[in-house]
Amino acid sequence: MLRAARAGDGQVVFDVTRRSVEGLATRDYSAEQIAGWMGDRTPAFYETLIANGRMLVAERDGNVVAFVDADPGEVTRLFILPEATGLGLGAKLLNIGVDQARSGHVGPVRLEATLNAEGFYRRHGFKSVGRGTFSHGLGGDPIEIVHMEL
Repeated sequence: MLRAARAGDGQVVFDVTRRSVEGLATRDYSAEQIAGWMGDRTPAFYETLIANGRMLVAERDGNVVAFVDADPGEVTRLFILPEATGLGLGAKLLNIGVDQARSGHVGPVRLEATLNAEGFYRRHGFKSVGRGTFSHGLGGDPIEIVHMEL
């Protein structure tokens, strides 16, 4: 089931992000990078994003297992629990995020892909346009990302 994120979902969205990183990014990032990934983020950080009204969560058996968030022109966040991968949910959420990013925006849709997610985005039509470090973080060490466009 897909639904708009609502006030009070900050903790679960925080947990999905953390668990996704810990379970899916270990092949491409060091243990130190994984440990510092969340930086100074807190559930309150996600509550602020939720209040913007653009975040969508996916539930399975009443539990949030993934979410997507977008700004005009950019899919800013897409995280999924490791146990929910491979079911087509990521593709569904990406399509929703792209649609949201296109709303009120003319031009390419951008995103910052983690190294472990680059192939997923390529399979869905995104092209690499450069490399850099993650810019949506709060504290923590910089991590390498791939700038992509659709």
